[in-house]
Amino acid sequence: MGVPPPLRKLKKFVADCLSCGSSGQVPMSPTGVQLYIQDRYVTIDNGLLQLTLSKPDGIVTGVRYNGVDNLMEVLNREDNRGYWDLVWNEPGGPGIFDVIKGTEFRIILEDENQVEVSFTRTWDPTLKGTAVPLNIDKRFIVLRGSSGFYTYGIYEHLEGWPDFNMGETRIAFKLRKDKFQYMALADDRQRIMPMPDDRMPGRCQQLAYPEAVLLTNPINPDLRGEVDDKYQYSCDNKDNKVHGWISFDPPIGFWQITPSNEFRTGGPVKQNLTSHVGPTTLAMFLSAHYSGDDLVPKFRNGEYWKKVFGPVFMYVNSTWLETDPQVLWEDAKIQMQIEVDSWPYSFPLSEDYQTTEQRGSVSGRLLVHDRYIDDENIFADSAYVGLALPGESGSWQRECKGYQFWTRADPYGFFYISNILSGDYNLYAWVAGFIGDYKFDSTITITPGCNIDLGDLVYEPPRDAPTLWEIGFPDRTAAEFYVPDPNPNYANRLYLDHSDKFRQYGLWERYAELYPDGDLVYTIGLSDYTKDWFFAQVTRASGQSSYQPTTWQIKFQLDTVNPTGNYTLRVAIASAALSELQVRFNDLQASPAHFSTGLIGRDNAIARHGIHGLYWLFNIAVQTAWLVEGENTIFLTQPRSLSPFQGILYDYIRLEGPSDSD
Repeated sequence: MGVPPPLRKLKKFVADCLSCGSSGQVPMSPTGVQLYIQDRYVTIDNGLLQLTLSKPDGIVTGVRYNGVDNLMEVLNREDNRGYWDLVWNEPGGPGIFDVIKGTEFRIILEDENQVEVSFTRTWDPTLKGTAVPLNIDKRFIVLRGSSGFYTYGIYEHLEGWPDFNMGETRIAFKLRKDKFQYMALADDRQRIMPMPDDRMPGRCQQLAYPEAVLLTNPINPDLRGEVDDKYQYSCDNKDNKVHGWISFDPPIGFWQITPSNEFRTGGPVKQNLTSHVGPTTLAMFLSAHYSGDDLVPKFRNGEYWKKVFGPVFMYVNSTWLETDPQVLWEDAKIQMQIEVDSWPYSFPLSEDYQTTEQRGSVSGRLLVHDRYIDDENIFADSAYVGLALPGESGSWQRECKGYQFWTRADPYGFFYISNILSGDYNLYAWVAGFIGDYKFDSTITITPGCNIDLGDLVYEPPRDAPTLWEIGFPDRTAAEFYVPDPNPNYANRLYLDHSDKFRQYGLWERYAELYPDGDLVYTIGLSDYTKDWFFAQVTRASGQSSYQPTTWQIKFQLDTVNPTGNYTLRVAIASAALSELQVRFNDLQASPAHFSTGLIGRDNAIARHGIHGLYWLFNIAVQTAWLVEGENTIFLTQPRSLSPFQGILYDYIRLEGPSDSD
């Protein structure tokens, strides 16, 4: 796996700042990769690091690197250091957390350039009810001259096996807390983190849910008064390529690099956990976070299923210079790009992992036609275009069993999706600035080596008439609306004066403080949605553990009402959490409401500091009898109010009025 030419000079420059063994540009071990097998352990050594795995469990018990005997948390039990896990349940049964332990060890390849080993666990009917009905093969790979190791897994549910749900699967690495205390997720998301002991009684105050605590007596006094919550460090899949931890003594970085999103569920904007206090770093493949039950795969009627998760790369680097976390972080980003550019890898040996030759590509150009904006087609600038399993328009965001392949179109709408696994797909797209989802009419069959050019595709977003008014910008997030500053007693200093200020704890409580005497009223033509539209329609506290529904108002003027014209209210929702949207026109007491979504959403994005979850679009035909000449009021009621976290994050609202032809 070579370094692409554009990165060679940059990689060499950073490598000059790093110690031997930090970047892959180092003398190879004179004996190559060595495999040592003992009764209970397997050790793989390439001269740069030693990876020790329990046998036959396949748990990472140790990583020896740069003079440190073990980067894993040595105070933890061996099966609580580096492991694959999943959460599953029988239909209607409770969730079961399972650290995946193999029962059989195999050597797949052993030579001086590469060692690949396998730890498998095979299901049989005697395990019904006690183990997830999957065959699981965990693989680990160490390459010569590589400062890290790869891991991937193959999950298989055979035809006729029992039904089950799988709520989560991932890899977790728990590092030494005495060394790894600095976390980095992005250029502007890095910080010294609390210690895991800071979450013990006497050092913190429990907040509204177990994951969030206020640090009252932390080991590091500089962190006193801050909130710690692992969900504050979530990340969209599209941005979640490298994250990890840095030790200052000695200066070492431990990084989790994900070179492709194809095996993650939910598409490019699905949010997942990354690193958090522990110190813990995660490779999330499948989860219900920010989506709820919609992204829990459910296996029924003995269906056959197989999927490869990974490989992901665990990269380590170090420096002998005065410790500067930016040096290690910048090197990790370069290595991440090398891994991305090398995808799909050529070295994994499972027959279920498809190489470049077994894959195909799709290209084309996406245009948008909205005659009320432009008579000509509009380039779908930066559109998200992807392939996922066949389904309805927009179904990709809830798809959770297959693979997905996404790209961004260029400014002219041209797109190219490469390295697509063989199989049948639909092509989906969505474009910031326009509501709704595009789906190509025909199923696309990918065969090895194919290069399918779809030509020009035209998306016609939902539209019946000209825009009378609009609130927000249709980009599937609530980021453009008003996000308040946090209560200073519950702040995370990382996000003060930060573009991601929505990641602060407790913002739901700020609504009642900003609107103490009544709910939000927004006046078209006078109000500014960046200042006057609160980012989330939440419940209102009314005493201890009691909450009230909220009703927002949109006021607007109509000079005339065309009795035979078509009026449409389009409401795009960026997230919903056990909520309901009731819409009434000029009559707050209308019963039933003129429109109701019914109960929608389990995203929990409000509690977990997400600015979006699953996308919903509702197109409401407005009867002219509901409208009046002069001032009109639309009432938006969210009546579900059992908790502070029930609510709606709006993306965009638009009222369309009659066209000239009406």
